[in-house]
Amino acid sequence: MCTYLTEQIQITGSGKGATGWFALSDASVYFDHPVHAMADHTLNIDFLNPRQGPSARVAVELTAESARALAKAIEAALASVPPGMLA
Repeated sequence: MCTYLTEQIQITGSGKGATGWFALSDASVYFDHPVHAMADHTLNIDFLNPRQGPSARVAVELTAESARALAKAIEAALASVPPGMLA
């Protein structure tokens, strides 16, 4: 069963697609059927820059276990940054 609930946020960063690096401005996060991953449902993250067209997109499909592990790893990496380096 799909929830159709999507979290959309504005971000600042870069992504690498088929044509090289591009600026990222948006991210969408949702739990749904994957397109490619071998799982019934996945947490899907789309990093994109809509102003640059459909090729400015990086898509990620993660199992729920992998998504939770990634979230913990991101928090741990940010927690280890020396004071003053996070802007």
